[in-house]
Amino acid sequence: MPGSTRIDARRCDVPGCAEAGEFRAPRGRMQLTTYYWFCLDHVREYNASWNFYAGMSEDEVEAQIRADTTWQRPSWPFGAWRGAHHAARHRVNDPYGLFGEHIGRAGPTDGADGWPHHRHQARTEHEKALAVMQLSGTVTVAAIKTRYKELVKRHHPDANGGDRAAEERLKVINQAYSTLMSRGHG
Repeated sequence: MPGSTRIDARRCDVPGCAEAGEFRAPRGRMQLTTYYWFCLDHVREYNASWNFYAGMSEDEVEAQIRADTTWQRPSWPFGAWRGAHHAARHRVNDPYGLFGEHIGRAGPTDGADGWPHHRHQARTEHEKALAVMQLSGTVTVAAIKTRYKELVKRHHPDANGGDRAAEERLKVINQAYSTLMSRGHG
């Protein structure tokens, strides 16, 4: 009714308590969306004694913690949910073999990440080294050294915040440089 005050305020659920029940608390582990309503003193008492894991075995606690890390949603190994047909169509472009021979080499040729994306695979160690150094054809020692310095500056872990991937790229660059310089040319 207009002008009247609400007289049916929620009371604390503790028997004999006349205070207002302003604070909610779950009724139990299996009833997390059904609540008791308590006054401030009784909700503090309830919270002090609440133990979500009470009555659970170690294995059940471990399973609950693991489920909570993924917000109670199922998980699977990275990339497994897409299936083999998706993996065959969307291969990682790995022209230098950083991820192993089982990873496909097909992919875009944009070079946006600073690495060339060649559609063909180099056949000899010399050709592979030239591809890593982003050089082609007949090159001079000076061109190899210039390109090496550029790549080292770009991919050195210190220039990339200690990134482990940058460290691995630098190892590949160093090996390619050694291969080209050991031939005495390029």
